[in-house]
Amino acid sequence: MTIEIKAPTLPESVPDGTIANWYKNVGDTVARDELLVDIETDKVVIEVVSPTDGILKEILKDAGETIVSNQAIGSVLAGDGNKAAVAAKPESEAQPAAQAESASNEGAMISPAAKKLIQENNLDANSIAGNGKDGRITKEDILKVLEADSAVKAVVSTATAPAKVSVSEEGRLEERVPMSRLRTKVAERLLHASQSTAMLTTFNEVNMKPIMDIRTRYKDEFEKAHDGTRLGFMSFFVRACTEALKRYPAVNASLDGGDVIYHGYQDIGVAVSSPRGLVVPVLRNVDSMGLAQVEKEIRKFGLKARDGKLSIEEMLGGTFTISNGGVFGSLLSTPILNPPQTAILGMHKIQERPMAVSGEVVILPMMYLALSYDHRMIDGKEAVQFLVTVKELLEDPTRLLLEI
Repeated sequence: MTIEIKAPTLPESVPDGTIANWYKNVGDTVARDELLVDIETDKVVIEVVSPTDGILKEILKDAGETIVSNQAIGSVLAGDGNKAAVAAKPESEAQPAAQAESASNEGAMISPAAKKLIQENNLDANSIAGNGKDGRITKEDILKVLEADSAVKAVVSTATAPAKVSVSEEGRLEERVPMSRLRTKVAERLLHASQSTAMLTTFNEVNMKPIMDIRTRYKDEFEKAHDGTRLGFMSFFVRACTEALKRYPAVNASLDGGDVIYHGYQDIGVAVSSPRGLVVPVLRNVDSMGLAQVEKEIRKFGLKARDGKLSIEEMLGGTFTISNGGVFGSLLSTPILNPPQTAILGMHKIQERPMAVSGEVVILPMMYLALSYDHRMIDGKEAVQFLVTVKELLEDPTRLLLEI
């Protein structure tokens, strides 16, 4: 029985997707729930698995082709792998087992162990060089062939798009790879934000010593009390921004055409780098979350982004965004808005600098903060006051507890 492989149902905000990579070829044995193909949208990569045990009978949509919700992209011939393999072949190719075996072994001396591996992996004995006595094919010869084949498949499976290698006029190698759908969409959104908003950036700097002292003092107790969750910097920034957003609602607003939407909640997006590009999963209802829960959620998002497991629902919405370029060593930058949001906070590298404190020069761990905002919605005064509030909350974390 042939079962269709269909693309998943895509949300309304995602009209279509692109076939990124097939992990199986036509004729390969597949198991139920085994990963078959990746579908790349402008937000996430969706994995499609086999609906049943059997043989991959056909591929209807190759890598690079566009698909829509619930579209058939291939089919699986259900049943036992060996029986399905025979049924999947055209009649002209189907041969009795004995005839196939004798043909593959013709003219070759094969050890019993090697013969078993050849049959199990459907190899052509005539194409394998024997290194045993008198040219005999040994088990080691078969294992070398299988190892080489696995290495080739691994290289092919990691490619998300076909690449073209060419030689320039100067005789130097060049590789041309199509931009992924995710990176293309990110580029479009960034370009749209820079061209359609009155974007302005204000800067400040924050003394990170108070937070670093808290982490040094309580990190072991915190990790022990919260099942191995580590106390990082991001949770303090998320909490500080949450309090500041309450005081300055315009920074937490979004634009919908000609309307301004003031949100009565704080859903903060945290920009995360993934192998396929920048993604922004959203921490929802942050006002009700403690530092430990924020750290757990951020860690979960980071692991999902690394493995390509983030769902579209986890990245929809968001009323404000925090981007941390400091983890890559950035000292100062101007983050670009994430429409329809009206503001984004950029964190940067912590660096020791000489600072004047009570008439004395003191070496302190300092971080530059950058707030980019849409000047159509937010006045400069509000933006500066928001950033100063974040700075004050971070430099005196007690304010977070007292809400002052």
